[in-house]
Amino acid sequence: MADTLRLMAVHAHPDDESSKGAATMAKYVAAGHEVMVVTCTGGERGDILNPAMDRPEITADISSVRRQEMARAAEILGIQHRWLGFVDSGLPEGDPLPPLPDGCFALVPLEESVPPLVRAIRDFKPHVIVTYDENGGYPHPDHIRCHEVSVAAFDAAGDPDLHPEEGDPWTPLKLYYSHGFSRARLVAMHEALLARGLESPYGEWLENWTPERGDISHRVTTRVECAEHFETRDAALLAHATQIDPNSRWFAVPLDVQREVWPFEEYELVRSLVDSTLPEDDLFSGISQKATV
Repeated sequence: MADTLRLMAVHAHPDDESSKGAATMAKYVAAGHEVMVVTCTGGERGDILNPAMDRPEITADISSVRRQEMARAAEILGIQHRWLGFVDSGLPEGDPLPPLPDGCFALVPLEESVPPLVRAIRDFKPHVIVTYDENGGYPHPDHIRCHEVSVAAFDAAGDPDLHPEEGDPWTPLKLYYSHGFSRARLVAMHEALLARGLESPYGEWLENWTPERGDISHRVTTRVECAEHFETRDAALLAHATQIDPNSRWFAVPLDVQREVWPFEEYELVRSLVDSTLPEDDLFSGISQKATV
């Protein structure tokens, strides 16, 4: 493997980077590689999910607070960070669903939202890009739009005829979808907790998991072992204090159980310009010294 490689993770909101693949990023930073998180929106319409932070002064300044939280999480993970500058779409609820707010990220045409990410790719020159699958990981409109923008930018960044105003072409070598919430993982954690006589926070979740929802486990091609960085992941999560309740099920499973039962984070390789034998244990698998230019 090359001495220094570059990984870019594209996310919809601040906090997504810490709940999806954070230990992987911390592992690569510790190994001397460069990692950048690109956040598409400011998370302005996210609910305050930590009761301790649900205060008028926080609500009144939520945009600034979420930027401060993101900066702290980036510092903990040791990553570089870049905002794309789009506005959070919010999560519509109700039947029928209300329309999305004017000007929000999910409604911005791809002709406008793809070029800024192309610019970020050409500036940072990542060898690997990680984003969400076609369902957004879960069907939040910003997550789905993040998928669409990321795939389009991955394809466009190396084409000199597309968006020439956004810098010199750069061709990323691999594109992955992150898969952090498989049913298989929940079952493994649930059974491990019960076997140890501990309470599981996943029982009701699994009971309500309908066959129509399926499971993405069969799509996983790559498992990155990163258990030694779970504490860093949790610290980054807690930096997003408006979004993460320290008493929530995020932290219900002891770290020693996590390290024993599920010591990795999972990904799906969807595009590759290099030879890499599946299954993999490294997002940079197949990338040679020649890729470091």
